[in-house]
Amino acid sequence: MTENLTTTIASKTKTVEISRERPTIIIGERINPTGRKKVLTALQAGEFDLVRTDALSQVQAGASVLDVNAGVPGADEKTLLQQVMRTVMEVTDVPLCIDTADPAALEAALSIYEGSALINSVNGEEKSLKAVLPLVKEYGAAVIGLCMDDDGIPTTPEARLKAAAKVIERAAKMGIPPENVIIDPLAMTMGADHTSGFTTLKTIELVVKEFGVNITMGASNISFGLPDRKFVNATYIAMAIHAGLTCPITNPLVAEVVIAILGANLSMARDEYAMNWIKAYRKRYKEAEGNSVS
Repeated sequence: MTENLTTTIASKTKTVEISRERPTIIIGERINPTGRKKVLTALQAGEFDLVRTDALSQVQAGASVLDVNAGVPGADEKTLLQQVMRTVMEVTDVPLCIDTADPAALEAALSIYEGSALINSVNGEEKSLKAVLPLVKEYGAAVIGLCMDDDGIPTTPEARLKAAAKVIERAAKMGIPPENVIIDPLAMTMGADHTSGFTTLKTIELVVKEFGVNITMGASNISFGLPDRKFVNATYIAMAIHAGLTCPITNPLVAEVVIAILGANLSMARDEYAMNWIKAYRKRYKEAEGNSVS
């Protein structure tokens, strides 16, 4: 069995360690205008109150890292991404996951970040590798590597493993250690292909066995187009944690998902004396009691 690696990311004042030896790290997904009309409208208007609210609420709900995306059509993403990051960093000290497909915006964001960021993302396409990996190296960041290449998204776990290997190996040639590459096996909606969830789970198992690296995914994608998404997401994320998932990008405001993560951590012996489970239970009970009084 390959050694389980530890990825360390940090803000100016807070360090987060990601490993299968530790409880699952939640990366909050909500600061993203893609698919969230309220965020899009606010950013288009140059308003950042919703960003502040989303940052605080996600950390309060259990996110240890926040994904930050400022991909607003027609906007100057370099400037806007810096503004969004500064807004988030004013209200919380958790590490950030810088989410952009624009290398110029990525470099601008990294230039103002004090700490070791997580970059979302690079993939096996030559254009992506050449644009992103030098920035990962220069700024001492960690990076999410997508299991896709110049031929697109592979349809089999074995082919996705090959795409992951390409990213990890190219990173290593640049002096980026494997622990600084977090692989995303790509969660695709089961509403379009009922086998896609199983393909992703098998990919996780193969990547973990071969490389021991940490695993992330846009976990909410798996249920897109289906009813009762929160239950599908909760079930799937628990299964993915058993397979090797360590830091899902998800919505920590969905109670069912957070409870599933806590239960998976406990079941995987990552919650000593069930203290995290009990603490979360007491918090939910207190909040429910407060709501009933009000």
